[in-house]
Order: sequence, then structure tokens, then C-alpha cells
Amino acid sequence: MVVSADLAVRTLGPCRIDSPLAPRLGARETTQHSVVEEDRILFDDTLSMAGARGVPLEQLPSLEPGGPRKKIYFDPAKTRVGIVTCGGLCPGLNDVIRGLVLELSRHYGVRRIVGFRNGYRGFIPEFGEDVLDLTPEVVMHIDDEGGTILGTSRGKQDPEAIVDALERLNINILFVIGGDGTIRGAMDVVAEVERRGLKVAVVGIPKTIDNDIPYIDQSFGFQTAMSEATKSIHAASVEARSAPGGIGLVKLMGRHSGFIACYSTLAKDDADYVLIPEVPFTLDGEHGFLENLRHRVQERGHAVVVVAEGAGQEHVEGEEPGRDASGNVRFGDIGRLLRRKIVEHLDAHGVENNVRYFDPSYAIRSVPANPYDSAYCLRLAHAAVHAAMAGRTEVIVARRRRRFVHIPMALAVSRRNHVDPLGDLWMSVLEATGQPVRFG
Repeated sequence: MVVSADLAVRTLGPCRIDSPLAPRLGARETTQHSVVEEDRILFDDTLSMAGARGVPLEQLPSLEPGGPRKKIYFDPAKTRVGIVTCGGLCPGLNDVIRGLVLELSRHYGVRRIVGFRNGYRGFIPEFGEDVLDLTPEVVMHIDDEGGTILGTSRGKQDPEAIVDALERLNINILFVIGGDGTIRGAMDVVAEVERRGLKVAVVGIPKTIDNDIPYIDQSFGFQTAMSEATKSIHAASVEARSAPGGIGLVKLMGRHSGFIACYSTLAKDDADYVLIPEVPFTLDGEHGFLENLRHRVQERGHAVVVVAEGAGQEHVEGEEPGRDASGNVRFGDIGRLLRRKIVEHLDAHGVENNVRYFDPSYAIRSVPANPYDSAYCLRLAHAAVHAAMAGRTEVIVARRRRRFVHIPMALAVSRRNHVDPLGDLWMSVLEATGQPVRFG
């Protein structure tokens, strides 16, 4: 259970400098744009959850609200900022970079912003990566493109070397854009900064196309990815309906969480089966997936199957899985395995079949953000700048129940966000597909 101590936000010190935004924030009676410092956002959202804690209202766990403060910690004229993007590609990375640069330069008056190239390796001298000066002119139209103008990479780097680079460049604020591995790396950087007695704010903008960061409404890029995934599901449906015994098989992103598979299926409503990591399934046997699929094809003439990449790993045969540079387990290809198993099973029962396999993963990751995600990325960037300029550190900015909040990095990486097999989302998927509650 999350308690108040888990939600405590670290600060570098008291905010004594008038914010350049103060004139436009106005009085409390005329605008809601400035943060009311003494107010908090309750963590629990039901009476039963709050009541179960058995503490007075003022002691209930609560989050610090995100947004601009009238007083800030850093003097904009003396502040230098670094930005880095890490991990896999995700729609919206350039939008976040652009939003950070424009907010810092146009509204706070920060004069020096640099981008570190190719993830955390951009801080390490032996890689020979130059920094990129980020100005409004440089970032003006980068949101029209997918990917990240800074480049990215996976893998942990020495936090001492990273902080050495921050000191050499006199960086006061570092924005890290990445997933749980990136955030853990940022926490190591904060520890080294603290050990040296430096005043450097480290603020994260969480990035995960799988939507598996906990305690937040949604990660940026997810809506774009879900929208793009529906195109593959539609194509698979067209192919399946256009051939005798047609089966469209679509493998989507989702190493540990099946959100993209679930939501894209609901959006298109063409799938007959959805397989996700959170719900184990049996392949063989009278009540297994393959036998159920055979009956569906024989009855209706076609079927569409959507599978998340992390589903059914217990069925993947072959060598022991290795790990990538970030330490993530390299999963076996469940899509190719299912394609082979489906063909073998239907052939063995004399059922004509034509299997069409779609794996759009990299095409989805590399597209520009859609309008919703673009707007969301911009607002996240604004919230991150406000937090950093107010001296907040070792936090991520996120939206929780439609409010922008500060979440300590340790809490953000404490677990993964999963599709609840007993929750309403999975129930909607079962209703949309008509598949059994379980196979086996």
C-alpha cells in the first residue's frame, strides 16, 4: 500500500526568486493557473480506499500538484539545462523535446539548453558524442517527424561519468525522457549529485509505449501506437475474410502489459482473440486455444488473432533467453510460434487455412505523434519545466486522474502497470471478441 512517505517530493531548497511567469499567473481569485502550494491531490479515489486507512483527512496520502509556481529556485539567467532521450523509440519524443526548449527559452528566459546525443552514452567521453545546442529555431518543426533528434540508446552508463559531464558543462537541470530503466539511471545520477553536494535538479518525463508506468493515467505515445495498431488489425481482418480458412495474426507491442493489444482491439472490434501477458493460456487440448480457433474457423470461415509480444512465453521453444543492453529479457517470437502451431494444428485436422502474419512493431514506434499525443507531450513538457525550475528533483511529471502531479522516481519504478484480468478493461475485451474467459 502506498503511504504518505512514498509520495514525498525532494527539493533542492526554498524558492526565493520571482518567476518570470508570475505576472501572467495573477491572483488566486482570478485564475487557476498557478499552483496553490499548500494544497494537495488525494492519492485514493474512492471512499472505501480512503476510509480503510483509518487516518484523518490531512494524513491521507496525497500528491504534490504540478504546474507553475510564483516563486522558483533557479535563476533563469544563470541556468543551464540538459536533455536526454533513452531507450526505444516512441511517438512524441520530439514533441517533448520541443516543448521543453520552447517553455524554457520563451517563458523562463533560459539561454543555454543542450541535448545529449544517443542516450546516456552521450555523457561518456570515450563515445565521442557532441552535444547539440537546442534553440527555438532548431526544434521548431521537429514535432512533424517521428523518432528523436537527439538519438537514443539502451544500456546503463557510469553515473560518476554522467555527473562529470554535467559539471563540465555547468548543467543545473537535467531532463531525462525514458522508461523504467532510464528512470533508475536517473536515480543513480541523483545519488551521485547528492554525494558531491551539487545543486542539480533531475526531472523525468516517463516514456513507455506499452503504458506500463504505474500510478499514471497514460504514457505519451500510447494513443498514437494504439491508433496505428488498429490499421494492422483492419488489414488482418480484410486478409482473413478474403481467403478460405483465412486467419489474420497480428503481433503487437507489450512485453509485460497488454494495453495496446486490448485498446486497439476495442477500437477496431475485428478481432476474435486477444492474447496478453497477464492472462496465461493453454495451446493444446480440448479446451486449448488451437482447438477453439479451429472451431471458429470451421464455423465462420475466418478469424483474427491479436497477440502481445510478451504473451505465452512459456510456449516459446529454443534457447534460454538472453538480455538486451538495458537488461531486459529477450523474448521469444510468440507470433511466429503461433503461426507455425496454427498451421500444423489445422493441417492435422484437415482444415483449409491461409494464415497472414503482421508484425508492425517498428513501424508503429517510429511514426509522429497524433494530435492528442502532441498536445499531451506539450503539457508534460510544461509541467516538467515548472517542476525543475522550482527545484524539484528525483521526480517524474505525470497526469493522474486528469491532474498533472509530481511522483517520486522510486515510486514510479516500484512496479509495472498491468491489465487486470479481473478488471473492466479485460471484461470489455472478452465481450468484444467472444473468446472464452480462459483457454485450458
